[in-house]
Amino acid sequence: MFEVSVRGSFSAAHRLHGHAGGCANPHGHNWEVEVLLRGETLDALGLLVDFQVVKQAVREALAALDHADLNALDLFQNANPTSENLARLLYEDLQRRLDHPRYRVWGVRVSESPGTSVLYREDRDAGR
Repeated sequence: MFEVSVRGSFSAAHRLHGHAGGCANPHGHNWEVEVLLRGETLDALGLLVDFQVVKQAVREALAALDHADLNALDLFQNANPTSENLARLLYEDLQRRLDHPRYRVWGVRVSESPGTSVLYREDRDAGR
């Protein structure tokens, strides 16, 4: 099994409705995102997937979030823009952009501050 990892980042503001602490107030983060793809079969060049393909998909997925007020986005009209919800939504978006017969998005890790992160993944076949 091979695993490819690509990282990206974006800056955005949010607030957590219903939070008992300071996170209820508007504040910002420099978010870090790691996308993990897994598969078993390499192409004729010996690649699972070209890093450039993954980097482009990550850039496109993060573009809508960069320098945004996450609470104002349609994505978060019915959910708090937590790291958990961001990881799930990015996973779903990148799955649509990247899943291939030889490899699949295995997980998305989101960090809003150093030393903390959330990993979202689904239990499904990692590759064909």
